[in-house]
Amino acid sequence: MKTKELSKQVRDKVVEKYRSGLCYKKISETLNIPLSTIKAIIKKWKEYGTTTKLTDQARRALIREATKRPKITLKELQSSTAEIGVSVHRTTLSRTLHRAGLYGRVARKKPLLKEKNKQTRLVFAKRHVGDSPNIWKKVLWSDETKIELFGHQGKRYVWRKPNTSHHPENTIPTVKHGGGSIMLWGCFSSAGTGKLVRIEGMMDGAKYREILEGNLFQSSRDLRLGRRFTFQQDNDPKHTAKATLEWFKGKHLNVLEWPSQSPDLNPIENLWYDLKIAVHQRNPSNLKELEQFCLEEWAKIPVARCAKLIDTYPKRLAAVIAAKGGSTKY
Repeated sequence: MKTKELSKQVRDKVVEKYRSGLCYKKISETLNIPLSTIKAIIKKWKEYGTTTKLTDQARRALIREATKRPKITLKELQSSTAEIGVSVHRTTLSRTLHRAGLYGRVARKKPLLKEKNKQTRLVFAKRHVGDSPNIWKKVLWSDETKIELFGHQGKRYVWRKPNTSHHPENTIPTVKHGGGSIMLWGCFSSAGTGKLVRIEGMMDGAKYREILEGNLFQSSRDLRLGRRFTFQQDNDPKHTAKATLEWFKGKHLNVLEWPSQSPDLNPIENLWYDLKIAVHQRNPSNLKELEQFCLEEWAKIPVARCAKLIDTYPKRLAAVIAAKGGSTKY
């Protein structure tokens, strides 16, 4: 007979006999229950002060609450369960949720998408999902990123089922902002990584155009993109400033129309992740080392990695369409 098959009345009787002075072996013989089960019941009673198990009703309520409120903590679930007259340890709650397919995982941070953003993303994905793969090989992808000297450790756990990490209720909305230990601008194409430069001071439109002037076309030549390549950037105000748009026009540069709040559509985000992992594994001790390691690791990123990100780009577009413009797993 297993512990989980015993009724509350039987488990309480085990505790009652133990409190009366009977030893484990005597209780086992009297109630015809395995000695190991007796020990488990007494151990639970000593640690948690109760032998109560979750009833079917309490179990359903627990799973319903965790599903409805993925960011709820075990402590809050314990309090919620106690309100319906069931007092159990957090370990019991956790195991119950695991059996229902819900596991505590760090919530991913995703941009806050308004309905207008979703519609713009959806239109972009539908417009380009049927494009030839060769078109994406002619795109020079770019972005800026912040890299901290010792990394960022902020985490938040959610209860979710497998393959649901990108669902809105399981993510943490973020708003893009600058600042940090060092800021970098970089670019890449399916042929490999382009230039990577540190942004000194505050990034404004003038500095952005200066970076493009010194690195954009050199990168396109190094990557052999030819004269008819397309440049990708996000909709940051300094990117879409009138002077910047005039600069693009003067250079006869084709700029990809881009939906706002869409880092999951920019494959360079995957390279930023690779870069940060590689750099922090080298444990830089100061900003100079941090910058040097970034340059070295950026140059080491395999061409095959870049090519695969571009080859699978249609899958990103399909994911946006499937999510009706919402966040995706990318």
